Amino acid sequence: MGRRRAGDRVVEQVDTGLAELAPDPDRAGSWTLLLDGAPQSHVDLADPTHLEFEYVRRLAAAIDLVAPAGAPLRVLHLGGGALTLPRYVSATRPGSTQRVVEVDGGLVDLVRRVLPWRADPRLRVRVADARAVLASTREASCDLVVADVFAGARTPAHLTSVEYAAEVARVLRPEGWYLANVADGPPLRYARGQLATVRSVLPRACLVGDAAVLRGRRYGNLVLVAGRVEPSVPELTRRAAGDWFPGRVLAGADLDRFVGGAPVVRDADATASTPPPPGIFSVRR
Repeated sequence: MGRRRAGDRVVEQVDTGLAELAPDPDRAGSWTLLLDGAPQSHVDLADPTHLEFEYVRRLAAAIDLVAPAGAPLRVLHLGGGALTLPRYVSATRPGSTQRVVEVDGGLVDLVRRVLPWRADPRLRVRVADARAVLASTREASCDLVVADVFAGARTPAHLTSVEYAAEVARVLRPEGWYLANVADGPPLRYARGQLATVRSVLPRACLVGDAAVLRGRRYGNLVLVAGRVEPSVPELTRRAAGDWFPGRVLAGADLDRFVGGAPVVRDADATASTPPPPGIFSVRR
């Protein structure tokens, strides 16, 4: 069991670091998961449609648009955390079939024990490496692949290459989308490389984020949406602009300019994502 401190905060050593589950003082029944001090997830146990982190709201907006409202989806989540988005999909699209892949078994056990999700035989959580599970997934079997994988606040190198992106494309249905949380800061070299890499196999794409992050002024989270069919750019733009923290959408010629001449990343030269600046997580997001 994790040891509890004041305010029912739970602290426990898991496989990949020190996990903390902190109750939200402003919202009863809500918790933030931190790993080695970096916020990973926020969940509202009473209302799984409440999404605290802006990049998660942007991912959810794309999920809302991949099919008519309420229609069940087949979703592969790479990275589990506290299962914020799987809970959201279960609530908004009952009957969806979801597989969640999380490499940290200790973290899965902690979340299952302290923040249990609603029983759903169609929601399965597997402790394994994300790319290994992706490689074993049937061709054209997913409406969505959602990637939000971090180790030590960085996306592992083997989840950044064109070989990885080709596996994502293989398991997506023709009208499916790949959604990824891309964290980067000035000069956005990693984000540009990820766009170039993913678009080489899933050519219809857009990027959603805070204007200051998109302009290379600060570190933050960008949401990549890519597929073989055009994302719903006007609706994503409307939702991003109307968010608590308004964002922008880059698509078309603007996205081409953003990518510039960034090279496609291959397994042989892949590196982990840009580390966050020191002290960025010293205050709550």
